[in-house]
Amino acid sequence: MFESIRKNSKIVMLLLFLLIIPSFVLVGVDSSYFSENSPVVARIDGQDITQAQWDSIHRQDSDRLRAEQPEISAQWLDSDQARYATLERLVREQVLLAAVQKMHLVASDAALANALQAVPAIAALRRDDGSLDTQAYRNLVAAQGMTPEGFEASVRRDLSLGQVLGVLDATTLASSTVAELAMQAMLQNRQIRLAQFQPQDYAQQVQPQEADLAAYYQQHQSRYEQAEQATVQYVVLDMASVRQSIEVDEQDLRTYYQENAASLANSQEERRARHILISTSPEMDEQARAAAQTQAQALLERVQQAPQDFAVIAKEASQDPGSSSAGGDLGFFTRGAMVSEFEQAAFTLEKGAIAEHLVQTDFGYHIIQVTDIKAADIPSFEQLRPRIAQALKDQQAQQLFAQVAEDFSNTVYEQPDSLEPVAQKLGLHIQTATGITREPNSQTPATLANADLLEAIFSSDSLENKRNTDAIETASNQLVAARVLDYQPAKLQALEEVREQVLAAYSAEQAAHLAKQAGQALLQTWQADAVQAEASPLLGASRTISRDQPAELAPAVLEAALQAPTDTLPAWVGVDRGAQGYAIVKVEQVLPPPTQSPEIAELALEQYQQIQAQAETTAYYEWLKEQFKVHIKPAKPL
Repeated sequence: MFESIRKNSKIVMLLLFLLIIPSFVLVGVDSSYFSENSPVVARIDGQDITQAQWDSIHRQDSDRLRAEQPEISAQWLDSDQARYATLERLVREQVLLAAVQKMHLVASDAALANALQAVPAIAALRRDDGSLDTQAYRNLVAAQGMTPEGFEASVRRDLSLGQVLGVLDATTLASSTVAELAMQAMLQNRQIRLAQFQPQDYAQQVQPQEADLAAYYQQHQSRYEQAEQATVQYVVLDMASVRQSIEVDEQDLRTYYQENAASLANSQEERRARHILISTSPEMDEQARAAAQTQAQALLERVQQAPQDFAVIAKEASQDPGSSSAGGDLGFFTRGAMVSEFEQAAFTLEKGAIAEHLVQTDFGYHIIQVTDIKAADIPSFEQLRPRIAQALKDQQAQQLFAQVAEDFSNTVYEQPDSLEPVAQKLGLHIQTATGITREPNSQTPATLANADLLEAIFSSDSLENKRNTDAIETASNQLVAARVLDYQPAKLQALEEVREQVLAAYSAEQAAHLAKQAGQALLQTWQADAVQAEASPLLGASRTISRDQPAELAPAVLEAALQAPTDTLPAWVGVDRGAQGYAIVKVEQVLPPPTQSPEIAELALEQYQQIQAQAETTAYYEWLKEQFKVHIKPAKPL
């Protein structure tokens, strides 16, 4: 919920975000929702965050994101990194709450009123006299499952939280001189040469013995633990499957075609008309309006007697400045292009006909003649049949889904020993998936990558009794029921089973170690003997690098090259790249960044202030964590 604070967003954006997230997040996490026996994963100022709280909030956030962004990767949402980010967010929230309480940072009524007025959805509820439509306001917050009192309390709470870190963003200042020096240091160019030592170049030197593999296996057993997994049957009821079961009556198709032919046309009917307008206005009194009508009636009689002179009379008498010079011609138009009274008359006349009566609109009195007609291009019934059938199936599927969903749920519950009955009854296909684990992975079908469904699959009733799970809603208009066919508990795989994996991991580690040793030894040699370094073919050609032009260097190598002390040149630095080996960087020359235009300099100042504000905010937050004795038990994943 406080992601926007962490990114230094403005309060109004935070409030907009509040309107679309679940209310329980807005009002905090009630520890009574969770088991008292759940292990503690973090402690802040004496307040605990439990494993159950962490799991529940992450599951709710993941489900919300899946609903909002169906294309999002289920594997990423359930990754260790995503889960830890949720925990960090919960910790941050508790730290800020503790700071608010200790510092008595309660937002005032005036601040609350200003913040609420800044929310467009609420501002739109203001009446012309400036008062708030209270019933519409209640309806707005009720749509989020909240009362006005609860919503306002949550807004006040977040305003208070914003005062903890927001003041740093507002008060951060930096002179142009300081910013220029900092940006010059950040954007400076360096001329370097590079030697890289790749693990694959040393792979043949690794000759592991069985004892080496056994020792490596013993030291890294956690890598070779096979998670519990199940082979699962499942059936899916969604809108597509309901639609597929529907047979549309032929007469319904033809009736739909007759009733909706105009809306199904490739092009609409067009009319071309001309008119003579005698204008009126709301300010005219009854006498003037009657005079205008009399004038228009006289002109109508003239054109009825001499239809061939309509254009001439329009040029002479029409008070429409846009069409009178063209003889009243309005060109072609479709339904909806003209005011309703004019349209009704124009689309009832035959080609060449003049309306028998004056047509009155807000513009005045019109005399109308239709001069041409372009018929609508309506495809034949046979051409539109597939499209109509699809539309009718969609309509009927929407109407039937709730009924079929109830039938689906009842059947999987009432006949729990097999999915065959529900599949046969509703014409569904039974699918099978192997290697299903409690946490989704790359092999998990997207349909099964739902926390509630996986929890049901790995429940004791499902595993021990092989009964159907309940029908679980995994997406909008989608229910899934599953049944475990086979279950394998978690176990440590024997060395014989994972020997190839152990061999690959050990060999890669040893090759990286040899690459590092070779690089470190050569670094010492080159530092002592510049002539030998210059003669070595391992040291590549000179290249110029900077943070905005990294020349395809790995981030660790780039940072080492740009941070190396340059009091004495050339400067040498070694970079341990872990599994990617080792690199030696020779810094030959430090080059100033290109001269910046005033516009770029101003932008650089703004960026520097943002960087400085973020750094100050981060430092202050870390200080708060120390003050409130924050302890997070799980290690941060790499």
